Amino acid sequence: MRIACHTLGCKVNQYDTQAMLECFERAGYMHTPFQEEADVYLVNTCTVTGTGDKKSLQLIRRIHRLHPEAGIIVAGCLAQRDARRVLLPGVRLVVGVRRRGEVVSLYERALAENRPVCAVEQGGTWSFEPLRVGRHEGKTRATLKIQEGCDRYCAYCIIPYVRGPVRSMAPAAVESEARRLAEAGYPEIVLTGIHLGSYGRGTERGLLDAVERVQNIPGVKRIRLGSLEPPTVTEEWVHRLLTLDKVCPQFHLSMQSGSAGVLRRMRRQYDPKGYLKAARLLQNAYEHCAITTDVLTAFPGETEEEALETEAFLGEVGFARIHVFPYSRRAGTLADKMPGQLSQEVKQERTARLIAIGNQLERAFVQKLVGSCQEVLFESETSEGLWEGYTPQYVRVRARGRAGQIARVCLEQAQGTLLLGSICEEE
Repeated sequence: MRIACHTLGCKVNQYDTQAMLECFERAGYMHTPFQEEADVYLVNTCTVTGTGDKKSLQLIRRIHRLHPEAGIIVAGCLAQRDARRVLLPGVRLVVGVRRRGEVVSLYERALAENRPVCAVEQGGTWSFEPLRVGRHEGKTRATLKIQEGCDRYCAYCIIPYVRGPVRSMAPAAVESEARRLAEAGYPEIVLTGIHLGSYGRGTERGLLDAVERVQNIPGVKRIRLGSLEPPTVTEEWVHRLLTLDKVCPQFHLSMQSGSAGVLRRMRRQYDPKGYLKAARLLQNAYEHCAITTDVLTAFPGETEEEALETEAFLGEVGFARIHVFPYSRRAGTLADKMPGQLSQEVKQERTARLIAIGNQLERAFVQKLVGSCQEVLFESETSEGLWEGYTPQYVRVRARGRAGQIARVCLEQAQGTLLLGSICEEE
């Protein structure tokens, strides 16, 4: 039996897809590329935006049209939110964001009973599901999901209603999984979650306790953190973080808006002043620190003045990279009922402006690295016989190296967002 998988949405979803795929492989199924013929197609859906919903549903319909005899499994956030909506022709199993570790037995039950099975659970006790991923793209970077769920209920976000409450992987399990990944040849571990800063909520342990467990594993050379919230970043937190020298100086600090008024309406738990303080703590602690972020534009009621406040704030912080998303209405959220819903034209225009600013900021940050020497973890060979890899700031570098090698590279020239360099002589 052949299985093909497709993921829509975030890196957490990518992790979950890989975990489900490996469940099938352990059961004897053979992985095949999604574009090829398969007996089973697994679609891990996204519902963060209306576009995510649309893409998920279109993909399910297209699979059935092209492969009418194949079985379809629908997992992820849209499946959790609206199981009946994804129970389309060809779908044999809907599994949502729980019971993913049971995906093989659930699917085979649907085949045996010759009927679609909906295994989506609502309410009840939510626990951290111990999924396991042992294979990742390339042989350099592995993602480890250590936290699930969110309880912030920001005005625009559907995720707390879909992913459930905050829960965390046990610290001993974090260490065990990271050790297993290091022994499998992954020198860089990316710790991720839905609301990573809430790791350990309700216990005496926090995120840095988990990071410390990974730090002490000999085979781990780098640790990269997923998205953080500004309130997580305090002086005490940064002081302790500096003792963990394997942590990369690249921090995704969630922003959404640089306007105090918009942030209040979004129900974010900080203002621009608080955000800037968190960013400066990190930038002052690390040389060439890369701060990346998400920006949500055209939130209901956002005026042109507020949009300009965000644009100015981006330059003040000095981001290394930004990801821009136009606001998307989500039924069931507070923002869905807010007045001042903006037109598609306004969303497109403001999105384009922010993307242009983001491109300028990224090029400027990359240019600042020229003349420095950075450790590069090489990943893939280019057609010119050079190798590409990433600095700790997650900037792409091209130089002579080899796969899996971490080498100090003198960065000599920037070509847009790509750096060119050569191995430092002392190496």
